[in-house]
Order: sequence, then structure tokens, then C-alpha cells
Amino acid sequence: MNRQHFSIILGGILFLAVAMGISRFAFTPILPFMRVDENLSFTQGGWLASSNYIGYFIGALGAGFVNRSKKNFLLLNVFINVFSILLMGLIESYLIWILLRFIAGLTSGFIFVLTSSIVMDYLAANLLTRWSGYLFSGVGFGIALSGLFVPFFEASFNWQGSWLGLGALSVLFLATTIFLWRHLNVKNHIKEPKSADNNIWRGFMPWLIIAYGLEGLGYIITGTFLVDIIYNIESLRAYAGYSWVLAGLAAIPSAPIWMKCMSRFSTVSMMSLAYSMQIIGILLPVLSQSAWSVLLSAMSFGFTFVGLVTMSTAYARQLFPKQSNYIVSILTTFYAIGQIIGPVIASRLETHFRTFKAPLLFAGGTVTLALVLLLVGYFYSRKSPVHLAADIKY
Repeated sequence: MNRQHFSIILGGILFLAVAMGISRFAFTPILPFMRVDENLSFTQGGWLASSNYIGYFIGALGAGFVNRSKKNFLLLNVFINVFSILLMGLIESYLIWILLRFIAGLTSGFIFVLTSSIVMDYLAANLLTRWSGYLFSGVGFGIALSGLFVPFFEASFNWQGSWLGLGALSVLFLATTIFLWRHLNVKNHIKEPKSADNNIWRGFMPWLIIAYGLEGLGYIITGTFLVDIIYNIESLRAYAGYSWVLAGLAAIPSAPIWMKCMSRFSTVSMMSLAYSMQIIGILLPVLSQSAWSVLLSAMSFGFTFVGLVTMSTAYARQLFPKQSNYIVSILTTFYAIGQIIGPVIASRLETHFRTFKAPLLFAGGTVTLALVLLLVGYFYSRKSPVHLAADIKY
């Protein structure tokens, strides 16, 4: 791999770190401090999360229609995204926080889809598809950074300082990527005429999309409230910050590892393994409230959710290489729908049953349903010519 290829991948990693690991998921370790200092309820925290995911849904859906000036439009969204991070640390108004989290989600949706599309198309054009897994390590990299820096910033400057510190880091990442991508030219997308060959709503693909949406619904409950749940178990409070760092560290190598597994085994078998591991990880804190169980749960979360994003996106683009923007947008949109609903259901379950076990049981059941639908769809559509590609090693 030459310097140009490395620069494109690194720039994509930094953009995903900003949009996903920081702008989106830094909310998870900051939320406990915001709830204590600002007297926010579990339900109010859930609405802040859902506002972000509603924005993400709209952005992911809208990104499928961006066919011209993709690079410039992407850069504009990263600018706005970083600005929203900084404003979270400067403004103290719940209603404005709702708006800022919505804007952060909206731009994150555009950033994730467009960055994935641009970098994966570039790698495919240069016969470097096997490196695409490294792009998604940016999500884990951002999560690990937020987990490491939030406790430090909060101890010195309260929760506001966490947003400002991470915002400053995001500015650095943005400037770095602008430099790294200075020679990157992104061609306008030519819309493919509709035909049986490019119809994604056939064969195994609809099953994958629905399962992926349920994954979004189930995993986001852990992704939103994991640190808050641990923080509110007094005997485990000291492990709250470490749990999110572990989630990020586990997520960093997960994408390349799962991609490597896809090259040796079938996609469906690897996705089934990832779903199974995630279910166990979600349910661990329900079965045991010990340090090892919550830390293992965090590691399982990080390792599997990024892996499932990577495998689902890579598989979909493998089937429809000329529709990368559209197919990533559809997958991410269904994923986002689940994420909108998840925090609201979780907060209602916690309020009704007055225990964190209720939302985690719901999350585990939802991901189990996703696994079942994935396998049912596999066996139901295995005779379809479209589906046969699902078992081709990546």
C-alpha cells in the first residue's frame, strides 16, 4: 500500500472517529455526569439519545440521494458536526441540547454513509477491498478516545469540559483529514437504471436489512446506557469509565479481524457468531453484577457491534458494487430506525420495572430475534442466485 492509499484510509478513520466515536458515542460516558450535575432523569437522557438517532436516521436516508459533490458535502457536514460538539459544552439548556443532539445525529448519518461510500469505492477501484475493515476501526478508535479523555476532562472542567475537549480533538482530526484528502477526487455518481439485477429487495438482502435494523434496536440500549448502568451500581462505580475504554479498545481491531474471518468462512456464519457473542455480552450484567461481567460485557459490545456494521456493509456492497451510496444508506437507515426506538423503550422499561435488567433483557431478546431472522432468511433464500453470493468468501 502506497502513501496515497494510506492517507485515504486514515482520513476515513478520523472522520468516523469524529462522527461516530466522539459526536455520537461520547454521550454515553458523559451522560452519568450530566444526569448528576443537571439532575436529568433516565427518561430525559433517553430523549436526548433518541433525538440524536432521529437526526441520524434522516441523515443516513438523505445520504443515499447525494450523487454530486460528495466530498464537499461531506466536509460541510463534518464542520457542522464538530461545531455541535463544541456548543454542547457552551450551552446549558435542555431544549437546545435536544436540538444539538439532533444536528449531531443528522450530520453523523451523512458522514458515516458518505465516508464509507467514498473510501470503499476508492479501495475497490484500486483493488484494495481487503483493507476496508480498517476504515471502520475509526468507530472504536473514537469510542476509546472518548472513554479515556472524558474522565480526565470531567475531573478538571466538569462535563462541559468533556464536550469542549473532545470538540478540540475533533477540530484536529478534521484539519488532518482535509490535508490527507487534498488530492482525492470523487467522481459524481451516475444513477443506474432500475432492473432485476440491481433490485436490492429480493433474495437474502431484505432479511439482512431487517436483521440489521433489529440489531440497531438491540445494541443501542447497551451503547447508550452501559456506562450509566454501571455508574449507578455503587459497588461497580469505579469501573464505569474503564468499561467504555474497553468497549472502544475492543472495537478498534474488530473490523479487520471480522473481515479476515469473512475471507476464510462464509459471511452468514461469521455474522451469526457475532450476533451470538453480542447476545451473551448484553445479558452478562443481568446474570452477574460483578466487575468481570460488566467489563466483559463492554468488550463484547465493542467487538461485535463494529464487526456487524463492517460485515453487513461490506457484504451489501459486494452484492451491489455500483450502488454503494444507496445500499449503505438503506442499511444505515433501518439501523437508525431501531436506534430511535431503543432508548425510548429502554427508559420506559427502566421506569416501569425500576431495574436496569428489564431494558437489557429486551435488548438481548431483540438481538436474538435478529439472529433468528438472519438464519431463517439464509435457509429460505439459499436457492436464489442472489443469495448464493452471500456464501462467497470476502
